[in-house]
Amino acid sequence: MEPDLFTAAAEERQEKDPSSSPLAVRMRPRTLDEVVGQRHLLKPGSPLRRLVGEGTGPAGASSVILWGPPGIGKTTLAYVVSKATDKRFVELSAITAGVKEVRAVIDGARRASGGYGKETVLFLDEIHRFSKAQQDSLLPAVENRWVTLIAATTENPYFSVISPLLSRSLLLTLEPLTDEDLSGLMDRAVTEERGLGGAVELLDDARAHLLRIAGGDARRALTALEAAAGGALAKGEREITLQTVEEAVDRAAVKYDRDGDQHYDVASALIKSIRGSDVDAALHYLARMIEAGEDPRFIARRLMISASEDIGLADPQALPLAVAAAQAVAMIGFPEAALTLSHATIALALAPKSNAATNAIFAAREDVRNGLAGPVPPHLRDGHYKGAAKLGHAQGYVYPHDVPGAIAAQQYAPDALHGKRYYEPTRYGAEARYADVVEKVRERLKGDG
Repeated sequence: MEPDLFTAAAEERQEKDPSSSPLAVRMRPRTLDEVVGQRHLLKPGSPLRRLVGEGTGPAGASSVILWGPPGIGKTTLAYVVSKATDKRFVELSAITAGVKEVRAVIDGARRASGGYGKETVLFLDEIHRFSKAQQDSLLPAVENRWVTLIAATTENPYFSVISPLLSRSLLLTLEPLTDEDLSGLMDRAVTEERGLGGAVELLDDARAHLLRIAGGDARRALTALEAAAGGALAKGEREITLQTVEEAVDRAAVKYDRDGDQHYDVASALIKSIRGSDVDAALHYLARMIEAGEDPRFIARRLMISASEDIGLADPQALPLAVAAAQAVAMIGFPEAALTLSHATIALALAPKSNAATNAIFAAREDVRNGLAGPVPPHLRDGHYKGAAKLGHAQGYVYPHDVPGAIAAQQYAPDALHGKRYYEPTRYGAEARYADVVEKVRERLKGDG
C-alpha cells in the first residue's frame, strides 16, 4: 500500500500497543500459510501464490476476482498479498471510489512501471457496486497489465461483473469457513501474543456458542471472542464460560446441535408445521435453525422437498418458488438469506396442500419393487434402428398429435399394469383442475371419449 502519515502513525501505534486494534485485525494472517480455510486456492502454483511472487517465472501473475460470502477471507487474502509482495499495492472500495479514483490509480501505475519498473496490485473491494461504465474504466489497465487486479465481491460475478472484465481475470470462489476452521482460528487468537496472549481459557460450551454466533464468519467469531474475553477479565475470571459469552454478546445460546438429534427434530418440526399450515410455528422453527447457525442451503433443500411432498399440484407455483429461494440463498448467504427463507416458508405454509403426487410415486415404486412390471408394449418400443420393424417394434403406434385433442386411445402401460391408477388428485387448490382433467383423459385413452 501507499500509506500517508496518519496511516503510518496508526500502524506504529498498533505495533507498540496491539490491544489498540480489534482482535480480528490483530489476527489477520501475515502469510498465505496462516490463512484459515481456502486450501483449494493456496496450492503451489496457484494464482494467489503467484501474486506474492512464488514461482512466477516468465509468466506474469493474473488478475483475480474473489467471490464468496462476507467474513471468509477475501479482504484478508488481499492484505496478505500486500504484505508479502514487493509490488506497489493500492486499495480502493467501490462504495466510495469512482472512475476518477480508478484513473488516478492507473496513471500512477503507469508512471511507477515506466519510471522505476514497479508493478502495481490494485485491490478493489465490493466491485459489484461499480456500474458498467466504472468497470469499463478498468479494462485497459487489466488487459495491458498496468495493474494486477484483485477484486472482491459477495455477489455472483456472472451477474455483477461485466463479461470483458471476467474474461481477463481468473474467478476464484471462496468456500465457507467450517467450524473446524473457526475453532482453530479462535485457539490461535486465545494463545498467540498478538491475540489474547493466553490470558483466558475458552471452555467447550462457550466455544460451541461462539461458533453458532459466527455462522461461518471469521470476523464475527473473533469480535464475539474478544467481547467475551473482556467480560471474563473484567470479572477477574480466567475462563470464558457460556454464561460469559451470553452476557458479552447479549445473545442466548440456542439449544441445538447441528450434528445431533436437535438438528433433525427442529428440521422435522419445521416441515410438519408447514404441512399443517401453521405459519407461525413454522417461522419459529425456522428462526431456531437460523439462530443456531444452520446451513441456509440445508433449510432451502428441505423447503424444496416440502413443496413437492406436501403441496404438489395444489399450488403448482410452490416448487418454482422454493427452487428460486434456494438459488437466492446460494447467491447471497446469511444474514440476508433469512429474508428469503422467511418468504418461502410463509408461502409454503399458507399454500393449499396435497400429497397426491407423493402417494402416486410411492405406489408406482412399490409395484416395481414387487416385480409388477412386464415388457413395454410393442407399439411403444424404439423403432429407429434397422430391423425394428421386423420385430414388430413401433408398429401400430398412433401419434397423438395426429388425432383431435392430441390424446390417442391406445395402451401405454405394460399388460400387468393396464388400467392401474397411481395418481388420485385431491380437490384442494389448483389440483381440482387436474382432478377434472385426469378423469377425462383416462376416458379418452380407453376410447370412451
